[in-house]
Amino acid sequence: MEKDYVATDLSCYDNSWYHPGRGALVRSLWFLFNALFFINPLNPSSGIKVRLLRLFGARISTGVVIKPGVNVKYPWNLEVGPHSWIGEKVWLDSLAPIKIGAHCCLSQGVVIMTGNHNYKQPTFDLLVKEVVLEDGVWLGAGSMLAPGTCCRSHSVLSLLSVASGELEAYSIYRGNPALKVRERRAKN
Repeated sequence: MEKDYVATDLSCYDNSWYHPGRGALVRSLWFLFNALFFINPLNPSSGIKVRLLRLFGARISTGVVIKPGVNVKYPWNLEVGPHSWIGEKVWLDSLAPIKIGAHCCLSQGVVIMTGNHNYKQPTFDLLVKEVVLEDGVWLGAGSMLAPGTCCRSHSVLSLLSVASGELEAYSIYRGNPALKVRERRAKN
């Protein structure tokens, strides 16, 4: 029985179709500011980070807290709703839009990916899909979201878990791949 195996040939890789937005000068300036003020843990000022993100095209609402060591690929692809928190060493790989709702918490070390590669093609083509976090989502420390993931209202992704697809509203997910383990209910 013959199988259809694909041999990767990175010498043929071509992502010339992908345009990250803004010109080369703006992207270069952003990479400089990102290294100096976001990735650099010596800058603890959330206010400065919010203003710089807005300057580079991010749509950041009021009351947003950004901790030290945060890395943002392209701020013009980032939208953050009011009173959301972005924890230490969060990596927002915003090749495509990342939309974070109101009152969301991204704990330390969270990774949100919007890009991947098509392993079924020998050219290993770039794939990009937006990620959406609706209001009240909590991503536990060290958790990861794959491109195209949608976390519905008040869903929770537990510590070190990996999610793709859709997380149901008011549900708690755990593991790799993340599976629903219970509903998120208020304690009276």
